[in-house]
Amino acid sequence: MKKKKLELHWQIVIGLLLGVIWALSSSHFGWSEFTMNWIDPFGKIFINLLKLIAVPLVLFSIIGGVAGIGDPDKLGKMGFKTLGLYLSTTVLAITLGLGLVNFIKPGKLVKEESRVENRIVYELWAKSSGVGIVDDNCFTCDAKNKQLVSEVAKRNGSEIVTAEIENKMKLAQSTKEAGPLQFLVDMVPSNIFVSLNDNGLMLQIIFFALFFGISLLMIPKKSSFHVIELINGINDVFIKMVELIMKAAPYFVFALMAGIVSKMAGDNPAKVLEIFKGLSWYFVVVALGLILMAFGVYPLLLKMFTRKDFSYRKFFSGISEAQALAFSTSSSAATLPVTMECVEENLGVDKRVTSFVLPIGATVNMDGTSLYQAIAVIFLAHLHNVDLDIAHQITIVLTATLASIGSAAIPGAGLVMLMIVLQTVGLDPAWIAIILPVDRLLDMLRTVVNVTGDAAVSTIIAKTEKLD
Repeated sequence: MKKKKLELHWQIVIGLLLGVIWALSSSHFGWSEFTMNWIDPFGKIFINLLKLIAVPLVLFSIIGGVAGIGDPDKLGKMGFKTLGLYLSTTVLAITLGLGLVNFIKPGKLVKEESRVENRIVYELWAKSSGVGIVDDNCFTCDAKNKQLVSEVAKRNGSEIVTAEIENKMKLAQSTKEAGPLQFLVDMVPSNIFVSLNDNGLMLQIIFFALFFGISLLMIPKKSSFHVIELINGINDVFIKMVELIMKAAPYFVFALMAGIVSKMAGDNPAKVLEIFKGLSWYFVVVALGLILMAFGVYPLLLKMFTRKDFSYRKFFSGISEAQALAFSTSSSAATLPVTMECVEENLGVDKRVTSFVLPIGATVNMDGTSLYQAIAVIFLAHLHNVDLDIAHQITIVLTATLASIGSAAIPGAGLVMLMIVLQTVGLDPAWIAIILPVDRLLDMLRTVVNVTGDAAVSTIIAKTEKLD
């Protein structure tokens, strides 16, 4: 009797866990340099291989998918429905995040003395920058705090803003000043070959692919037939490349996780635990929100739209490989080839739907990122003894939603988007430095949510759209 082979998603999970164990062990025994030099590069190779395939796969799959739909009217209807669903889930994610953070209040669980000092730092920043939230609760105005204000001001003046934070602040400011429709300008490429050379310009590639595919629909079939056949053939080659890469995925994921944890821990494994000690409540609330979104909200939406056709077990077992890969790579774009394969083969979604819906989702669907931003803004405000009223929280919903639309063109999208939201409600954008230590792991969870949302929306579109 032939022995049953362990499913790929379990192999990936085992590789992931072994990578963490190896990194902590190498940290304990002082082998971190060996891990960084001889194991971590294979993780980078894995990411590069996935990115290598992602751009051409998006290009050819969208063109093939649009051309395969056949009817421009159906394409327009599907497009509006896709964007509407992605926008709706983003608003749901932000609302869920705000509900959790206002209920649990992780920022207010920090010691009062620390929060008072933080408030003084904030007021000093607000006075020097000419922005900020002014209320009656002024700590720097209180004579009783005179000595504390002096000490905090002296200490705060000697703080150094790292180059990484400074660069992100400049990027956030330039993005904010660009205007509300800048994302539309950035979406239209002036040179498609330049766009194909940069993974950060995925929106431009999607625009070109949609334009090319729609144009194919509008010319005689005699002229378009051979072009469509060629595009579908090339697409099949890239899908086969995905299958070949995924055969080695468990080993690559081991190397990737070993490198990530080694960078965090160095030769001191206690450093990882120390990082979470101060930010534990924030981490727990964000993780809880992401878990509820992925395993609660999406299944409810699927049940609502697909009714009796939805199976909780079938859906999550079907996309488990994509989720495991999303967690280990922290990239929706890099995971896209595997997401497409899982949704088509395991969930039975029409290739014409996945080719259109999933590439757009991998670029514009930022549910996990938007949820984390809502929690992070309120957490940081509470940490500095600042209470945001309902008007500010509505502003957070609107700003985070709009920022998520154009975020694909921004390097380090999540943190830069967060800085824009902080600036919009009058808070210090440099506060992102506080949550940076745990951002890498939360980014992994956010990507799982983003990928799960993409799969859920494509399943809903497939069930509600009738294609010939």
